Amino acid sequence: MNTSGYSIKDLEVLSGIKAHTIRIWEKRYNLLEPERTDTNIRYYSDEDLRKILNVSMLVRNGYKISKVAGWNDEQVKSTVLQVAEVKVSESDYIDQLIIYMLNFDNRGFVKLTNEIIRELGFEEAVVKVFFNLFMRIGTYWQVGTIFPAQEHFVSQIIRQKLIVEIDRLENNYIKDATVLLYLPENELHELSLLFYYYFAKEIGYNTIYLGQSVPFDDLSKIAGQMEIDYVFTAFINSIPKEEMEDYLERLKQLFVKQKIFITGGQVNNHNPKLPRNIKVVKNYQEFRRFIR
Repeated sequence: MNTSGYSIKDLEVLSGIKAHTIRIWEKRYNLLEPERTDTNIRYYSDEDLRKILNVSMLVRNGYKISKVAGWNDEQVKSTVLQVAEVKVSESDYIDQLIIYMLNFDNRGFVKLTNEIIRELGFEEAVVKVFFNLFMRIGTYWQVGTIFPAQEHFVSQIIRQKLIVEIDRLENNYIKDATVLLYLPENELHELSLLFYYYFAKEIGYNTIYLGQSVPFDDLSKIAGQMEIDYVFTAFINSIPKEEMEDYLERLKQLFVKQKIFITGGQVNNHNPKLPRNIKVVKNYQEFRRFIR
């Protein structure tokens, strides 16, 4: 629950409905009834947010706003469920997951993730729904629409699903090569690394997964102790461009003969100068193509 309420910009970001359109729907159909602060600034409740998310889903699926606006809450909710049973797009799945996230609805979120995996298969669920879900969550976090606990709530559920699927691939060794996956020191956002860990194991590579915040000295010890063919890491936390380039240079000197793959928002932001054996991975398809 958001005790301070949502701005109309928050509703726009979360629902995909332009603020101008939301205002029109308010005036023409009395769709929402925002409260006002002491300084006369409008804000919206959790119930308003749920309603606009449900209405946006119905409008995307061909329902007329003039019709939907006249329904009571039960009619809206029951129709959303009917639409979901008949035909649910990836975008609709994401909208529903967002609603469960905002309300910390563990049962609803887990039930829907299981349904998505059952309907699409795990890999398609990851690529078409969960990847895009976290892209949306990242945007919401940047604009202050959600708070960290909501992101952690979702991350841990998806993390558990990934670990279960990774464990099922434990004996899937069909490639005579090893991939080392890790996050640099102070990098704690592990979920994207787990996605790539899953894909590396699904292809059939032997994988050494070190996880979060790995000191560079530990990498040096591993490099001197075992045979590594590929190295994969990500830069998500804010880091100065010069510091990133210095780190990549040290990494190149440590893994001279290996192919090193990097990804993450900070790589996209900085477009760093890359040593010859380091390659930027834009998405999982590229990663697969590079290591096949």
